[in-house]
Amino acid sequence: MRIDVDDPLDPRIEVYQGLRDHVLRRRREGPGGDMAGVFVAEGDLVVERAVAAGYQLVSVLIDGKRTRSLPAAVGDDIPVFAAGPDVLQRITGYHLHRGMLACFVRKHVPDPAEILPSLRSIVVCEGVQNPTNLGVIIRCAAGLDIDGLLLDPTTADPLYRRAGRVSMGEAFKLPHARLPALPDGLDVIHEHGFTTLALTPADDSVDIGTLRFDPEERVAILLGSEGPGLSDETMAAVHHRVAIPMTGTVDSLNVGVAAGIAFFALRHARRAS
Repeated sequence: MRIDVDDPLDPRIEVYQGLRDHVLRRRREGPGGDMAGVFVAEGDLVVERAVAAGYQLVSVLIDGKRTRSLPAAVGDDIPVFAAGPDVLQRITGYHLHRGMLACFVRKHVPDPAEILPSLRSIVVCEGVQNPTNLGVIIRCAAGLDIDGLLLDPTTADPLYRRAGRVSMGEAFKLPHARLPALPDGLDVIHEHGFTTLALTPADDSVDIGTLRFDPEERVAILLGSEGPGLSDETMAAVHHRVAIPMTGTVDSLNVGVAAGIAFFALRHARRAS
């Protein structure tokens, strides 16, 4: 159901305003915000994967000059708002290069104890505030046998537009839950029998490539923010501190890159045991 709009202040498309301001969007989409309960996805593939994951599609925003057919996931009953480039620039803060934006209803986010019993390999994020890095972590997790994501209160929203786009929509399928602030948030993970590994370049860490785990052993890999890494309190609360051996003058990697290597190492550690 196409609806042409020529006013960037049209209240029907207000949900798409200010998409480039991550802090503002997190406040508006978070608990108590005026957009609580919804999120915006970007790109045809990402929208299709959100629908496939069971998220309720509310509306779509496209470039009025788009000639390509909309994905079949966008039913005839869904409002499709179409706007020109200048209006899109004022609405979103950027030109709509990835085909479409879509508004979805959020699902209930379970407590950690609801999802942990069915998980074997998880990633735990502390202070990963950059949504691009979080999107890379999620995409690596989905492709490298990590089956759950646990987030501390300061980590970015996995459904934020940029995180969803970078993850190629894998954020919608990977089970996730919010933990209390770490290190206390690790209690529920340890109670469910997970061995916790803190990824760090610290001198007292061990080479992650030397570890071995039984195929069914439960393992959690902890990742910290770019730069500071995991807090000292969290590092002291885990079972093992592990590192990716580096050469030359580089002492660490981008957290998204490090995540992919660590996930692969865990998969290898299970197969080699």
